Amino acid sequence: MKISVEFVEGMHFVGKTPDGLEVHFDAVAQHGGQGKGTPPMVVLLESIAACTAMDVISILRKKRKTVVDLKVHATAKRAEQHPRVFETVHLTYELWSPDAEMKDLNRSIELSQDKYCGASAIVKRSGAQLTWEAVLHRTGS
Repeated sequence: MKISVEFVEGMHFVGKTPDGLEVHFDAVAQHGGQGKGTPPMVVLLESIAACTAMDVISILRKKRKTVVDLKVHATAKRAEQHPRVFETVHLTYELWSPDAEMKDLNRSIELSQDKYCGASAIVKRSGAQLTWEAVLHRTGS
């Protein structure tokens, strides 16, 4: 894996992949940001949610379950002192499916959190407590 992060102006940076994908980063206003990107720690939290969401969808599909929609909401508390790492992360998974059962969703999340999601593993290994809950919404097929 290889990326670059390039300075634009102020506290605005652009992350770039070799195939041309970009992510814009900026600091919050109190640290000189101008709203031209997302703060890096927010991107890290989004990355945890995206990583585990991709796992859950993949696992549910392997179980031949229909995924109409999946949302992962994340909240985190950061340390007061530098480095301001995450101390706690809580994920709420919301699945909309006509045929998945709660046991399917829970097992998919467990596999993601215990085996597959590298982003979650990194945060847990840093000492953060990661918790989760799941909500299943029944939909028509």
